[in-house]
Amino acid sequence: MGRKITVLGAGAWGTAFGQVLADAGNDVTMWAREPEIVEDIRDNRRNGVRLPSVKKLPDAITATGNRAEAVKDADIVVVAIAAQFARVALVEFRGLIPEHAIVVSLMKGIERNTNKRMDEVVRETLDLPADRFAAISGPNLSKEIADRHPAATVVACENIDNATIVAEACTTKYFKAFVTTDVIGLEMCGSLKNVTALAVGMARGAGYGENTAAMIETRGLAELTALGAAAGADPKTFFGLAGVGDLIATCGSPLSRNYTFGSNLGKGLSVEEATKVSNGVAEGVPTTDAVVALGNQLDVPTPLAYQMSRALNEGIPCAEMLAGLFGREITVE
Repeated sequence: MGRKITVLGAGAWGTAFGQVLADAGNDVTMWAREPEIVEDIRDNRRNGVRLPSVKKLPDAITATGNRAEAVKDADIVVVAIAAQFARVALVEFRGLIPEHAIVVSLMKGIERNTNKRMDEVVRETLDLPADRFAAISGPNLSKEIADRHPAATVVACENIDNATIVAEACTTKYFKAFVTTDVIGLEMCGSLKNVTALAVGMARGAGYGENTAAMIETRGLAELTALGAAAGADPKTFFGLAGVGDLIATCGSPLSRNYTFGSNLGKGLSVEEATKVSNGVAEGVPTTDAVVALGNQLDVPTPLAYQMSRALNEGIPCAEMLAGLFGREITVE
């Protein structure tokens, strides 16, 4: 049985996920601020600006720029807005979303200045109870999913029945969803791994190979697992699809904005130059300082995030960033 699903934000991932939802038999309405994107999706079944690789979107997808019309009668509302703009964008939807709808976040990031996770931002802004909030995260590079390559993801909600409803709504022949109640763990995996991806990209850009990348990924995973456990997450989440799975995909792919941004830093570009080249800041950049702050708050050492923060704020080169990852003393792994 198909559901009425609205996707807020028609970027690459929002659009690719909209296609998954349509392929799963749902009626999908995309909402976007940009009139040209709305018209392109509605009239041409394309999103040439954000997802040019898809020549024709499914017929079950339409688009609107009208907020009230977008979410009216929706069973599920998916939020796919850039993390740093989520609060500002969602305020406009407060009071418009149906009372029974499950709100699902595809966003990965920690809000600058407040250091809040996306589940906290969405629930606060929309005044939403925990059992109606779900987050989705996994090794999900949008272009590959748009090409319908086999992939999997994890849906987290405190209410496992609602997680299952969302998982059923986005499961297709090529896209498989698993469920968990560990919202905190899933959110932390999705945002914190971007810091590791920046560091791996930086090492690759500087010309280092597999050993270095594996070292950064493994130490990065250890760091975010320790942070997650201190914040109340289940460490198991970090060793599943949302944790190590997403880390492998993000750190191994030039399709990842965080990897590419880091790679440009490793080649010697400044943060300003890297931002210009990639048409904006990668999500891991504001997240890096937030991770350091979180580490201080939870009393968990975050050497990788700290050194990456120095690379971003002080411009230290990759070799110095890597040297700073390890103190002089020998420690137990």
